[in-house]
Amino acid sequence: MTIASAADLCTFVDSSPTPFHACATAAAELDSAGYRRIHESDAWPTRPGRHYVVRGGSLVAWSTESSSAATDPFRVVGGHTDSPNLRLKQHHDLATEGLGVVALEPYGGAWLHSWLDRDLGIAGRLAMRDGSEILVHVDEPVLRVPQLAIHLSDRKPLEVDPQRHLNGIWATSPGRFMEHVAHRAGVDVAAVLGFDLMTHDTQPSALTGARNELVSAPRLDNQATCFAGLRALLAAESVPGIRPVLALFDHEEVGSTSERGAQSDLLLTVLERIVLAAGGTRDDYHRAIAASVCASGDMAHATHPNHPERHEPLHHIAMGGGPVLKVNVNLRYATDAVGAAHFQRACDQAGVPLQRYEHRADLPCGSTIGPLSAARTGMLTVDVGAPQLAMHSAREVMAAADVAPYALALSAFLAPA
Repeated sequence: MTIASAADLCTFVDSSPTPFHACATAAAELDSAGYRRIHESDAWPTRPGRHYVVRGGSLVAWSTESSSAATDPFRVVGGHTDSPNLRLKQHHDLATEGLGVVALEPYGGAWLHSWLDRDLGIAGRLAMRDGSEILVHVDEPVLRVPQLAIHLSDRKPLEVDPQRHLNGIWATSPGRFMEHVAHRAGVDVAAVLGFDLMTHDTQPSALTGARNELVSAPRLDNQATCFAGLRALLAAESVPGIRPVLALFDHEEVGSTSERGAQSDLLLTVLERIVLAAGGTRDDYHRAIAASVCASGDMAHATHPNHPERHEPLHHIAMGGGPVLKVNVNLRYATDAVGAAHFQRACDQAGVPLQRYEHRADLPCGSTIGPLSAARTGMLTVDVGAPQLAMHSAREVMAAADVAPYALALSAFLAPA
C-alpha cells in the first residue's frame, strides 16, 4: 500500500515555505478528507468526528470516530513545522553601495554558507490593521545574499558573520522592500501593522540522481515528517478505543518556548477538551493520558559517505534503509525501552524495517520536541525519524524510497493492531 510518494512530498514542501503555509497545506488536505476546522474560542464538538485547530504555525488534528469512552487513550504523532532560515528584521531597508539591501538574520541553527548565492523568495504572514492575517508567498528570486569573491578573501574560507554578511540585495537602487511585498500580496502597505517574513530557496524540490532515487528539497527537516504524519493520520485504520492525533508545532528550531511551541499548552488543552467534551472528568483526562503514547517525529542523520568518521560506528544509518529509532541516554531524545517496543511493533505491523540511531558520545547531540512534549504532558514518548543528509542546509536530501515506509510506520503507530 502506498499512502505517500516522494513526488507528493515535493509538492507539499514547495507549497509550504513557512510554518504558516505548512499548516494551510495540511489543512487543505484535512478539509478534503472530511476534517472540520474549529477555533479554540468555539465550544468543543461533543459528537464523534474528525477535527483540527490551527494556532499560528502549529496544527493539531484528531479523530474521535472510534472512541466510545472518555478514558480512551490517544495515539499522537508529533512533529514541527519550522526550519532554519533567514528572516526579515523589523527595520530592514538598507542603502549600501548604492544598492537596495534587505537586512536579514538567521532563525535557528541555519547552516549559513548554504544560504549564500541562492535565489531567494519571501513568504510568511502579514498582520493587517483590520485584525486579519494574510499569507504571502513570493515564489520568485527577489533576494540574494552574495558570496565574497575568492580573490577578495585571501583564498581562504570566510567565516560568515550573521550580523554583517547575511543581508540580501534586491534592487540596484535603494527602496522600501515592504512596499514590494505588500504589492505582491495585493494590500496597501499602510495597512500592514506587523509581519513574520522569511526567505526560502526558490529552486523547486526535485527527484534527483540517475534513477530519481533521491529527494532534493528545502525544509525536509522537518516537513518530511509533517507530510508523513499527515498522510499517516488520513490513512490510519479505525481502531476501537483509540483516538489518533497529529500535532505539528512551530518554533522547535529555537527551543519550542512560545504560545504554540511544544512547551506550550496547545496539545494539553486540545486533549483535555476532547475528554471533557466526551463527558469525562479531569480524572478521566489523566487516565487517558496515562495510557497514551506519542511518536515524536523528526528527521535523522544518515551516515555521511564523505564523513563516516563523524558517526557512531556501531549505528550505521542507511539512506533507503527505512525509519529510524532515535536513542540518547542523556535524554536529548525521549526514547526508552517501552517506547522503542511500541514503534518496533508499528514497523512490524507496517512491514517496514527499523534502523536504530545513536549519536557519537564525543559530539553534542541535537534534540527534538520529544523530551519537551513528554515532560509537558507526562505521556510515554518515542523519538523517530527518517534518514537524510545535509540537515539544516538551505537544501537537504533524502532517499525517495524512505518516504512511504516512514508514513506507513507512523500510520501503524496511530492504529495498532
